[in-house]
Amino acid sequence: MSIGVQGLAKRFGGFEALKNVSLEIPSGELVALLGPSGSGKTTLLRLIAGLERPDAGTILFHGEDATRRDVRDRQVGFVFQHYALFRHMSVFENVAFGLRVRPRHLRPPEAEIRTTVTDLLKLVQLDWLADRQPSQLSGGQRQRVALARALAVKPEVLLLDEPFGALDAKVRKELRRWLRRLHEEVHVTTVFVTHDQDEAMEVADRIVVMNEGRIEQVGHPEAVYEHPATPFVYSFLGNVNLFHGRVAEGRAEVAGQEVAMPDWAAGLDRDAVAYVRTYEVELAREPNGSPAIETVLRHVRRFGPMVRLELDRVEDGQVIEAEVPRARFEELGVGRGERVYVKPRSARLFPR
Repeated sequence: MSIGVQGLAKRFGGFEALKNVSLEIPSGELVALLGPSGSGKTTLLRLIAGLERPDAGTILFHGEDATRRDVRDRQVGFVFQHYALFRHMSVFENVAFGLRVRPRHLRPPEAEIRTTVTDLLKLVQLDWLADRQPSQLSGGQRQRVALARALAVKPEVLLLDEPFGALDAKVRKELRRWLRRLHEEVHVTTVFVTHDQDEAMEVADRIVVMNEGRIEQVGHPEAVYEHPATPFVYSFLGNVNLFHGRVAEGRAEVAGQEVAMPDWAAGLDRDAVAYVRTYEVELAREPNGSPAIETVLRHVRRFGPMVRLELDRVEDGQVIEAEVPRARFEELGVGRGERVYVKPRSARLFPR
């Protein structure tokens, strides 16, 4: 089922949670709503589910107006961050619950319920735990039970509110891969909320980056990462350094070095802000005759094949972060407290 959101606005007292939000989600797509706390992503999810009503705007399901449709009539499955499983029921009965509470004339026969639940537990790889209580399961297993319960009623839309937020990093990584494979099998339109950039990049077909109640950018993960539309998107997706830049006379400069001229700057003469990702910082022991930023190495962190560095700019004390391959760091032969010269290898400029 496709989802259309047109001009949605939502206010809670004096707080504007959503400000004229519009979005199209094609049928069968897996979409991540990504943004910091307070960006409006959970509010948007709850409006789509029917758990909240918008102050303005329209929600379309398959082209039909569903804005005022009751949550029970939206054919939506909802999975919360904290599982919300029934503690007094077995895993099997938790998954069967949505089918058993249907009105008598809509309730499937008992044999069909048992077949559906058994098949779903196999799908989420938990059929061997059907008789267990939720308290006997790990966090990752409980979250899979919650997903199976949401899928049991055959929803046309699956909504997940930070589904892995309460789990440790290793389990989250395992469940991200599992969710991607699950979606490829069931292919139900899925929208999930997250503030974890890696999670969104790894799982989603498309990412919707939100900030302060608005959508900043929508696109495929690679496109959003490689071609961020706004300074917020650039800074939110990955680690970046900020440098002073300038565009004038058809040239763009950052830290005294010429960089690619941005499209917006043609014919302008003005200051700019340059965003440089940490792995795009070039280091040297000497300036080598070209403009470079003089820094002092303050901290070194080794993580597998990469080394993360914190450097203090001599001129003003600004912290510059860099990531370099371990072999390159050893080749430099620098230690804490020593001078290092920094050059941005590439930069993205935005108007200041």
